[in-house]
Amino acid sequence: MKKFILDESLFEKFPEAEIKYFTVDGINNHVDEKDDPYFEKLLADAKEESKKYIQAETFRNNPVVASWRKVYQQFKKKKGARSSIEAMLKRVSQDRDFKPIIPLVDLYNSVSLRYGVPCGGEDLDQMNGDMHLGVTAGGDEFWPLGADDSEPTLPGEVCYYDQGGAICRCWNWREAKRTMLTEDTTHAVLVTEAATKEQAANMEPAMEDLRKLVGAFFKVEPGELITLNHDNPSGEMK
Repeated sequence: MKKFILDESLFEKFPEAEIKYFTVDGINNHVDEKDDPYFEKLLADAKEESKKYIQAETFRNNPVVASWRKVYQQFKKKKGARSSIEAMLKRVSQDRDFKPIIPLVDLYNSVSLRYGVPCGGEDLDQMNGDMHLGVTAGGDEFWPLGADDSEPTLPGEVCYYDQGGAICRCWNWREAKRTMLTEDTTHAVLVTEAATKEQAANMEPAMEDLRKLVGAFFKVEPGELITLNHDNPSGEMK
């Protein structure tokens, strides 16, 4: 059975780091046009709710944005890399709509917007061994969607990785094509993250909400919600 492991290197840099995750199996993640109105409304409502996180006139001064930018200043990263939640709130600040992608992604994107937390997911069946989050020595193979060449990780970069290379670079900035969620995904792990106690405040309600959305839409029983931190740095992914 695969494990989710937070490396000691992560806690050396971010001692308050915390992850919450659950797995889901036996889903049909294919797009069905009849579901478009549901997802369009879900994302539109989430966009409206997320505006509470961007009240400051200067975008970078909004607390959620500023908090994650401070985190990103503390590790090596690609030029221009930003947290996933900043990227989503930037779209909101520009009044850009969120169109449905695939069901599982739409569900976690709506939760990310509503709670102001980064959310993501990976295809467990495409993972090579255990999934780690830590500070890498660099050189991990990474193939983003549409790339002709590998874009290896940098020394000192925070990333998710397995035995096959990087899964998500610069913490939650960009996913690898190899493990990204697709219409063919049936078995996935869904994740939210915090580097500080302040960032962790919304994680529990966000993930409980996501579990309910996933269970109701796919008519399955998601796995239990698991918390990883310095006291409990690893858990199973069933």
